[in-house]
Amino acid sequence: MALTILIGNMKVPEGYIAFVEELPGANTQGATLDEARANLNEAVTLILDANRTLSEQSIGEAEVIREKFVLPASGNGLT
Repeated sequence: MALTILIGNMKVPEGYIAFVEELPGANTQGATLDEARANLNEAVTLILDANRTLSEQSIGEAEVIREKFVLPASGNGLT
């Protein structure tokens, strides 16, 4: 699975804004393009970690089946 990040044309006085199209809430900014990319990597990691924690809290002591889920390419033509 590959996600799409958008950065560059949205330059603001403080730097660049960056976000992941497919992951609501994954957005950040940086003074440079490299900093924006690095900050976005951290933002995505934090969101996924927070979602795992929330999921574990909601499951509690229930017995569940946990398995990997591989998302196939979306076919939208983006790489």
